[in-house]
Amino acid sequence: YATCEMRPSSKIDTDKPQVTGQVLFRQYYSYGRLEAIFYLDGFPLDNNQSGRAIHIHELGDLSNGCDSTGGHYNPFSVNHPRHPGDFGNFFPKEGKIRKYKPNLSATMFGPYSIMGRSVVIHEQEDDMGKGNNKASLENGNAGKRLACCVIGICNKNLWEEKLPEATDKKKR
Repeated sequence: YATCEMRPSSKIDTDKPQVTGQVLFRQYYSYGRLEAIFYLDGFPLDNNQSGRAIHIHELGDLSNGCDSTGGHYNPFSVNHPRHPGDFGNFFPKEGKIRKYKPNLSATMFGPYSIMGRSVVIHEQEDDMGKGNNKASLENGNAGKRLACCVIGICNKNLWEEKLPEATDKKKR
């Protein structure tokens, strides 16, 4: 089990969404599939907004806000959106994201572990590599970094507490 305590970037303007919450991870064994819960607050309350891109970045360094987390975690040097930590777009409802995602390609084990790396929420929607430019193949043209956190080990209690709301279809 791992958690990432989301905080707004110290480098964004105060009029931008101040996103907080957690991204939780669970993986039972080294060759098993990674699961994640996205439990985030602080988005605008209107429900007609575009999606927000969420990715794993290579460094767990928040010394310069979210700007020091490096680029997308891309250990296999493949084009976006096939990096292990490309989670796609999330559409907030009533200022929140509550989402459970199974079968992720990233791992918490071995030489390609995401432990100690960061999760970054971007200002814009991910174009999924279809933007016909170099940035699209690197990061999906997802824009500025709104919020970020460093992935660290936790116990199962947090996962068990958040899972019911993240999987409740009525709340999404």
